[in-house]
Amino acid sequence: MTTIQHNHRSITLKGSSQAFLLHELREQCSDASVRFGCGTEHCGACTVLVDGVAQNSCSLPVWAAEGRHVQTAQGLSEDPIGRVVLQAFIDEQAAQCGYCVSGILMRVTGLLQQHPDANEAQIRDTLSRHLCRCGAHTRILRAVRLAQKNLSHVSSLT
Repeated sequence: MTTIQHNHRSITLKGSSQAFLLHELREQCSDASVRFGCGTEHCGACTVLVDGVAQNSCSLPVWAAEGRHVQTAQGLSEDPIGRVVLQAFIDEQAAQCGYCVSGILMRVTGLLQQHPDANEAQIRDTLSRHLCRCGAHTRILRAVRLAQKNLSHVSSLT
């Protein structure tokens, strides 16, 4: 058994500690926001934040998450930066089919938590870890820039 913080709630995963986090989050936490894409760290659909760092959950064994905070797209509305990112993606209509977007949301949230003033190269490098076949790339880039703008506006008011 492995205990983790899943979106700010302590849970004990009862499966094998050798199982991959992706499967345990979907099966034991009913968290459908964590998507199975390729299973080989090439598409980014399974991206979650582990202690604020973007990780591919398809290859992360459960034991590696023991005692750590695992945030998924399902919990983004509870995160101040996550809320801003979500709203920017809605405002820019940055999701088309939506399959890859939860992983992209997580990676962008992680980037903006660590580097709120990320430059264009950093943003593109971050997004390069995700495979999106819909062609929403331009809207996704606009959404990231809008989130940055909105974050700087919010932080300047506090």
